[in-house]
Amino acid sequence: MSVTLVADLRAHLNLDHTADDALLAQKLDAAEDFVAATVGNPLYFYGEPLPPILTQAILMLAAYWYETREAAAPGSPYVVPFGFNDLLQPYRAWTV
Repeated sequence: MSVTLVADLRAHLNLDHTADDALLAQKLDAAEDFVAATVGNPLYFYGEPLPPILTQAILMLAAYWYETREAAAPGSPYVVPFGFNDLLQPYRAWTV
């Protein structure tokens, strides 16, 4: 279950309908899992509410995946939106 609200993602995308809420919820779940895997800690590690930077990264990624439904957009070398990794940098758990 998402810690980020579908209503927040709908607002981020500037959507004025609820027809895609199930799809948005799926994108949020996937984005939260991806963020947790990228930083190396489960999201509950950061407490509730999540730090705004992590929430922003989740919204950016879920919105990107909603807007870009294919594995990669033609002509785009990016799997994640520009700036996504920069947002997560301070939260990464580095291991040696």
